Amino acid sequence: MPKRAEKPEWTRVAEEFEASGQTQREFAESRGLRLSTLQSWVYRRRRQVSTEAEPPVRLLPVQMSGAPMAEGMPLEVLTVSGARVRFASDTDVDYVARLVAALGRAAC
Repeated sequence: MPKRAEKPEWTRVAEEFEASGQTQREFAESRGLRLSTLQSWVYRRRRQVSTEAEPPVRLLPVQMSGAPMAEGMPLEVLTVSGARVRFASDTDVDYVARLVAALGRAAC
């Protein structure tokens, strides 16, 4: 590979590494690449892919219906896709938001 490869070339190399099943060291040695350069491009690609894959979670205001909740009563979220998620009232809100977002992605 030329010394000054362009970004698309390095992105392709990072993708090939991900598919190779090799360690970064093995892959770099087999291709005659500097390990640190490969690591840098693999990191960039993973960061880009994770940013593209996860849309920001948007929480909407809710309206409670019915009588006040009894202590320990489970809460429920019904997603647009129809998935119903029940969880304890003391469950971490960020966890529930990530779970609902993941269910939304899985439904697509």
